[in-house]
Amino acid sequence: MISHCDIDRYRLALRHPWRSARTDVGARQGWLVRLADDVHVGFGDCAPLPEAGTESHDEAALALGRWQTRLIGQTIDAALADLDHDESRAPAARFAIESALLDILTRRLGLALRDWLADGATGRIAVNTMLGPVGSTTPEAVDAARAHGFRVLKLKVGLDDPATELARLAAVVREVPPGVALRLDANGAWDLATAERFIRAAKAWPIEAIEEPLREPLDADLRSLQTLAPFSIALDESLHRHWSGLLDPVTGAARDDLAQLPVRRLVLKPAACGGLRSTLAFAEQAIAAGIEVVITSLIESAAGIWPTVQLAAAIPSPLPHGVATSGWLQEDLGDAPTISDGHISLPRHAGSGFCPTHRMPSRGG
Repeated sequence: MISHCDIDRYRLALRHPWRSARTDVGARQGWLVRLADDVHVGFGDCAPLPEAGTESHDEAALALGRWQTRLIGQTIDAALADLDHDESRAPAARFAIESALLDILTRRLGLALRDWLADGATGRIAVNTMLGPVGSTTPEAVDAARAHGFRVLKLKVGLDDPATELARLAAVVREVPPGVALRLDANGAWDLATAERFIRAAKAWPIEAIEEPLREPLDADLRSLQTLAPFSIALDESLHRHWSGLLDPVTGAARDDLAQLPVRRLVLKPAACGGLRSTLAFAEQAIAAGIEVVITSLIESAAGIWPTVQLAAAIPSPLPHGVATSGWLQEDLGDAPTISDGHISLPRHAGSGFCPTHRMPSRGG
């Protein structure tokens, strides 16, 4: 039975602002969820980011408050079943509660979370590194990423005049060694004509993908861009804003034929998709339909990164995942997964792998 449910608010400052065409984030705020039964403790992280497809902070707080009352006295299985039938629109809160429940369950079973999620889960995943806006990316940053073994470097675009960014991107490309590719994220910055110009100019460069190129991501326009681009066009936050009917918020089941999507790639965040199991179900359906899948974080605390990394290890995708974001935080709620040679090697420990520090960072208002 669940005997305790503690929900503690936190605020984690970033080393540098996280800038995109839609937002400018200087700190991450959320709640650490701690559930306990008579023997085990499980943790989850609720750090909403509405621009990425989650609920608002106020909505998350209400959802967490409801769950804090409902969970006490329930078994883990009953609580998971209750969560499965909850249709409230609070995906970041669902992710936190589910992560804590599954952390307890897999600790009890003596299983690493990834092994409970999927047979044949890997213990080592490739990750990309985030270098920030293309306009501030230096040759030294590219050299450091290469020295640390990263094979995909992610850059933010859509923050400046496209001609200026293309010139700066050309300078970055000159520093990129063979075997290393660039993953660009426009965060919905461009109209169709601008996106087309950008893609035509970048065709000969080692671009691995462009995420969210369009301000208004219409099917026909995205399909046109994907036909034009020799690399993948990816949907991320617009998957939740414009294709909300595509994904069942409870089961993760796709309601339409995913093979008909106008792009080659989906970027999935479990805090925006409503949890680990629903994201896994959706990812498996997408991969079966020939769609590439990348798992990314919302710059969560280590309490959110650990289950997200475990999920990435359970998904049969060879692409580098976007979960190497803990370095952007000035302080954290616990140790994040270790990155070596552009990969995360996960321990065999039972549960998610998260262990909290004794002191909570400063609490946000």
